[in-house]
Amino acid sequence: MEQVSWKERYGDRPVYALIILPFEHEENNEERTIYNTATCLKSVSQVADAVILVDNQRYVRKDASIRNNIARINAMIAEPFYNLLCAGEEKKRKHIGAKTLDAGDILQTIVGWTVIGFGSSKLSLISPFRQSSGFREKSTETHKGIHAMDEAIGELSLTCNPRDANRALYLLSAPAKEMNMDLVKELGDYLRDLAPKAIIRNGDYPRQKGALDVTVILSELDSVAKVKDYYCVSTDVIEVIKRKREECDSKLKDIDEAARDIPSLL
Repeated sequence: MEQVSWKERYGDRPVYALIILPFEHEENNEERTIYNTATCLKSVSQVADAVILVDNQRYVRKDASIRNNIARINAMIAEPFYNLLCAGEEKKRKHIGAKTLDAGDILQTIVGWTVIGFGSSKLSLISPFRQSSGFREKSTETHKGIHAMDEAIGELSLTCNPRDANRALYLLSAPAKEMNMDLVKELGDYLRDLAPKAIIRNGDYPRQKGALDVTVILSELDSVAKVKDYYCVSTDVIEVIKRKREECDSKLKDIDEAARDIPSLL
């Protein structure tokens, strides 16, 4: 039966893949893990429009139990996608942003090797600056926005250099009264400094209460050290695996040879 690729099966629909990279201890304990990962990365990248990379090791907390770590990692992997996928599908008028980030923006942004990050700043339900000058109020909102974007960059799903991104996207989600054009501009300028060659798209999603959230996507990365390392190391691992297989076969052959003259019950 002839195999059909994802692209052939889904026609003109984009195909995105989310690849979860192994833990550090898995790479160290089993050589084949690196080889299998490299094979997966190469194979998927050839048939998917974009590959979103997630490094499990980035989210490990040493003081947490295995169960708590896994649950936390799964939550952190899923969290950045929530606002991103909801913003363009929102039906309630009060939650529709001034600049809606929809599927078209995502389609134009996510290409090739991709990472995603999420950051949040808590907002006071009763701001001490509400009765003060507009300048101080805007300054506080901008500071919290930059803090959230810094956290999103710091918590990217895979360590990379933002300067290697050719496309980027950021989504601001906060109560409508906490968002203004100055804040959106400052976030855009800040991301431009981090990813100077990227085409940047943005949107706002007036949804959250008590928090200012920023989701960041860096895409079409032209250099990903982690992926390159997998490819380089796996080349050596292939030879190691082959040599071990040959040694094992040779020893098994010696055992079979030693048993040649012994009668079998079969």
